[in-house]
Amino acid sequence: MATTSLMPVEQILEVPLTWVPRRYIWSNYPAALIYFPFFLFLRNTMIICVFTVVATVASCALVAYGFSRISWPGRNLVFAILIATMMIPYHVTLIPTFLIYKWLRWLDTLKPLTIPALTGSAFYIFLLRQFFMTIPNDLSEMAEMDGAGDFRVFWNMILPLSKPALSAVAVFTFLGSWNDFLWPLLVLNSEDKYTLSLGLYRYIGRYSAQWGLLMAACTMVTVPVIVLFFVAQRYFVQGITLTGIKG
Repeated sequence: MATTSLMPVEQILEVPLTWVPRRYIWSNYPAALIYFPFFLFLRNTMIICVFTVVATVASCALVAYGFSRISWPGRNLVFAILIATMMIPYHVTLIPTFLIYKWLRWLDTLKPLTIPALTGSAFYIFLLRQFFMTIPNDLSEMAEMDGAGDFRVFWNMILPLSKPALSAVAVFTFLGSWNDFLWPLLVLNSEDKYTLSLGLYRYIGRYSAQWGLLMAACTMVTVPVIVLFFVAQRYFVQGITLTGIKG
């Protein structure tokens, strides 16, 4: 992808394929930025990603705390039902969800891409619950003996001890929002609300494609994800291993 973005069009379309540019064409990058409002789409994507990450981490942490540290009737049954929802394929819920947002008049706005994050995610709730249950109860019991309530224990004790798990949830959520294509394609119509993933689709026309510009834009969109991976790669590993912690 990166090498193709530096090739002239005639070399990109050559058969057999070549991997190294015979002549480096750097003009694809500024041309890719001009071809569509890259920074407007970047702003929309960042708004969605930041809101989704904050809302998902906050809502999932609260719900996971209720499932792991607070005893209430039917807790295990409700948690089992929550886990069962993970077995429903994502595509099965697309049409009912779309009709609900149409009824709410949320289509062609950023609300369908952000507001649902406030309800949390079954997988992330499960992941955080497993981590919260590894924190000794003695710590919270000592805090409660000193007069701390549930929310204070959650805020001052559980959250600071759960930074690895919370970071893993934040990284996974960011990547999911950054790469999401299908759902923005369904709910957005106005180009001024497009995300970067939708903007890349503009390089592909009905009869032709701007392959050089597309590869240059894909390279620029991928760079932040690669940087995030190297910065937070240990959280990726922890996020995967946390699902195997004894519940």
